[in-house]
Amino acid sequence: MKFIRVALAVLLSIFTVGYLLPTTIAIIRKRTNTMAIFVLNLFLGWTLIGWVVALVWSVATDEPKQATPKTPN
Repeated sequence: MKFIRVALAVLLSIFTVGYLLPTTIAIIRKRTNTMAIFVLNLFLGWTLIGWVVALVWSVATDEPKQATPKTPN
């Protein structure tokens, strides 16, 4: 019985780490929108599409903001 509990705990831990992988990647890469990735991962990660979108979003590069030229008045 103890083996089953340990095996279940290990499987649950592996599942949790895998489920939150996009959020972990976003935190490690210091993404500007980490919280949005976390919310997407938390609420839609259970669907495979939501998890893949969060993963792609977390590994994509941040686009540098381009300065808009100021026009004289």
